Amino acid sequence: MPLKPHQSHFLIIEDDKGRREFILEGDVYSVGRDPACTVRLISQFVSRHHATIYRRTQDDGDIYYQIVDGDATGKPSANGLLIEGQKMSYRNLEHQDEVVFGPRVKLTYFRLDRRNSGVTTPVDEFDITLISPNMTDELDDEDEGSNWLNLGDDEGEIYRVL
Repeated sequence: MPLKPHQSHFLIIEDDKGRREFILEGDVYSVGRDPACTVRLISQFVSRHHATIYRRTQDDGDIYYQIVDGDATGKPSANGLLIEGQKMSYRNLEHQDEVVFGPRVKLTYFRLDRRNSGVTTPVDEFDITLISPNMTDELDDEDEGSNWLNLGDDEGEIYRVL
C-alpha cells in the first residue's frame, strides 16, 4: 500500500559519518553497521544488525513505523535500544522519538502530517529561496518569521520558507 500523500516519514541519523536524512517509504528496513543494512550506521559501537524498522498500518489507514531491537530473525543486538531515555526492545515510533544505538550514534524519527500544516504539495528537497542582502532590511519586527511554516509539531524544529 503506498503512503498517503499527506504523510511523510523520515529519520535524521547522527553517527561517526555526521548527520544525514533518510526517507522512509518501504515496508522493512535493517539498521546497523553491516554494509548490507538499508540504514547503515557508521560506528564501532553499533551491532552489524542492530535493529529492524517495520511499516505498519492503523485501522484508519494511517501509516506508522515500529522499531524492533535486533535483526529480522529475532537475534537481539549487543547493546539494545535506548528510546526516549528508556531501554526498550521495540516501540511504535512517534514524532521526534530519539533512538540511541551507542555513544554518538542516534536517529530521530519524524512523522509529518501535512493535512493540518497548510502544505498542499510534498516538500522539495532541492527547493531553495535566494534572499538578496537588501531584502532583509525591509522586514520589520512584526513580519519577521512570518514567511516560515512549521512542518513539525508545536515545538518542532523543521521549517520551510513559504
